[in-house]
Amino acid sequence: MPVPAEPPTTHRVRIEPDSAPTVPSPERDLAYCEEMLPRVSRTFALCIKLLPPDLERSVMVAYLLCRIADTIEDAEHLPAGGKRALLRRFAENVAAPGDDVDYLQEAFSGDGSAEDHLCHHANRVLRAFGRLNRDEQEAVRPWVEEMCAGMVEFSREPVTAGGESAMPSLERLEDLDRYCYYVAGTVGHLLTALFSLKLAQRDRNRIPQLEAYATSFGLGLQLTNIIKDAAKDHRLGWSFIPRELCEREGINVDELFGPGHADASRRVFSVLIDKARAHLQDALHYTTLFPATQYRIRLFCLTSLYFAVRTLSLAAAEDGQLVEGGTVKITRGEVYRILATTCVVAPSNRMVRWYFRRLGRGASLQPGPQ
Repeated sequence: MPVPAEPPTTHRVRIEPDSAPTVPSPERDLAYCEEMLPRVSRTFALCIKLLPPDLERSVMVAYLLCRIADTIEDAEHLPAGGKRALLRRFAENVAAPGDDVDYLQEAFSGDGSAEDHLCHHANRVLRAFGRLNRDEQEAVRPWVEEMCAGMVEFSREPVTAGGESAMPSLERLEDLDRYCYYVAGTVGHLLTALFSLKLAQRDRNRIPQLEAYATSFGLGLQLTNIIKDAAKDHRLGWSFIPRELCEREGINVDELFGPGHADASRRVFSVLIDKARAHLQDALHYTTLFPATQYRIRLFCLTSLYFAVRTLSLAAAEDGQLVEGGTVKITRGEVYRILATTCVVAPSNRMVRWYFRRLGRGASLQPGPQ
C-alpha cells in the first residue's frame, strides 16, 4: 500500500499456527490479519485505524494481499523465474480464493521475518478475503491481479555491464513510472473502488474524478518512498533510480552516492522530487473530492499524504537521501503532531490546503487544483 514505507521486519515472529486447519475459523483468520498488520507496517496499522470499521477490515485484507505480492517480488532467496511463477499462481488464488497455497508454504518457511510468516500463512489472508462481501471482493480483485502482472514484468535477473555484474536498476524514467503504477497506482485505484462503495448516491458523480486522480495518489506516495530510501536501497544492492537520469549527469547508478558526485546526484534527485511533488498535488485534489461527510476517509488519505509531503520537504532541504546508507525520516514527535493537526483540518478544504503548503515548505509544494 502507498504509505510511507518501512523496512521489512528482521525479528523472528512467533504466532501459533492453526490447530485445526481443516476447519477454518473466520474469527481466527481475521485475528491473524489484525495481528500481522502492525508487524509488517506500523505506519499503515496506525493510519488504517482512522477508517470506519467495515472499511478498516476490507482495506486491511487488501493491504495484506498486496504485501504478500510485494514480499514475493522482493524475496532475495528466489530467482526471477521463481518469483514470476509464484506471482502468477498467487493472482490465480486471488481470482478464486481457496486454500491451495502450498507453493507459498514451500517458498517461505514462516520462521523468519513477519513478511516471510505472512506468505507462509497466505491461506489465512485469502480466506479472510473470500469472506468479504461480493462488492468488496470485486473492488479489490482486479487491482491485485494487475499488480501481480506488473511485478511479473519487472521480475528480471540482475543486468550485466561489460560482462560484469552491475547494480540492478531501472533503465528509463518511463520504466520508473510504469513500475510505480504497478506497485502503487493500482493501490490508488483499489482504495478508490472500496471508498466509492461508501459514497452516498448524491456524491457518486464524484467517482469519475476520483478515478482520474487515483493513480497520482499512489504514485506520489511511492515516489516519495523511493527518494527517501534511495541510499539505503543502494547499500543493499539495488536501485530504483533510472540509469537514464544518472547518465544525463555524467554518472552511473553505482556512482550516485560516491565521493565527488554530490552536485550531479542532487540534480538527479531534483527531477524525482519534482515528479513526486506533481503527484502529491494531484493527491491533494483527490482527497478533497471526498465530501466532508466522509471525514474518516479524508483522515486516512490526508495522514498518508501529509507524511509524504513532510518527508519530501526534508529530502529537498536536507539531502538526507544522498548519505550512503542513509534515509529521510520524520521524527516520532512530528508523526503525532501531523496526526493531531490532520484531525482538526480534515473537514475544511481550505485548511487542508493550508496545512499541505505548511508541511511542504522546502520542496516548493503548492496546493494544486482548487
